[in-house]
Amino acid sequence: MTRCAVYGTGSWGTAFAMVLADAGCEVTLWGRRPGPVEAINTTRTNPDYLPGTELPRSVRATTDPALAARGAEFTVLAVPSQTLRGNLAAWAPLLPADTVLVSLMKGVELGTAKRMSEVVEEVAKASPERVAVLTGPNLAKEIAARQPAASVVACRDEAVARRLQAACHTPYFRPYTNTDVVGCELGGAVKNVIALAVGIADGMGLGDNAKASLITRGLAETTRLGLAMGADAHTFAGLAGMGDLVATCSSPLSRNHTFGTNLGRGMTLEQTIAVTKQTAEGVKSCESVLDLARRHDVDMPITETVVSVVHDGKPPLVALKELMSRSAKPERH
Repeated sequence: MTRCAVYGTGSWGTAFAMVLADAGCEVTLWGRRPGPVEAINTTRTNPDYLPGTELPRSVRATTDPALAARGAEFTVLAVPSQTLRGNLAAWAPLLPADTVLVSLMKGVELGTAKRMSEVVEEVAKASPERVAVLTGPNLAKEIAARQPAASVVACRDEAVARRLQAACHTPYFRPYTNTDVVGCELGGAVKNVIALAVGIADGMGLGDNAKASLITRGLAETTRLGLAMGADAHTFAGLAGMGDLVATCSSPLSRNHTFGTNLGRGMTLEQTIAVTKQTAEGVKSCESVLDLARRHDVDMPITETVVSVVHDGKPPLVALKELMSRSAKPERH
């Protein structure tokens, strides 16, 4: 039986642990807080994040990172993007030398503008062939309810991607493989920023034309950045690009969309953070995505607008007028 460690007992880490178990793996979940860990072991549920979802008996939980790591063929990282470096520095010495490190995170690191796989490679001193990414339209509550979903597992080593594919393939969860790690990660990170923009538009009461325009042009600027960084353009038309973007921009389960909606309704950043129970990755990553775009000399006006609203305090109506008054250009640009 394939052994897997999942670091992070949030909604997505817990849901993916369930997927791995349903696919026949033995899974150990690591959690920082004893309460959720004890609940998972005694009641088979995670009441803080996925109440009512019964986890398979092949999922157990621990607060001991060394115990979680023991014998793990796959080590799944499911913590907030901006905490990865510090957490992984503590865990790396405990991990098996041949374990495959799997990132579930969709963000770009502040300060360094590094993708999550790059942070993993650097901190764990792992070769790119040992680092994989899982991404796509993965709303945790739907997957926890075992509703049908597809996803992408990406690794530079196609054989490793296929191994991970087999480890998480269930009747309701269909993973596809890809070797374009850069494109898959950018799709997952930037869609959170575009979802904030769509949420702001929703909160302002704008119509479907405006939201469709933001989604489409958001995909265009994501693709521009990806091409500048060597990604495959086809990736952005697939599950890691358009698929994830549509789900995150349209679902009420999306944290980033909900966060943006509250901002669009007139709540301040502090008020919105106060009512948001889980991490909305785009709130911090919008700054690092914009940093990444500037490093590659890529124009990303929607991302720039989101940063101005979220972090610079620009009123959404003013930001909208500025975005709409940009000079006209051919759509291919």
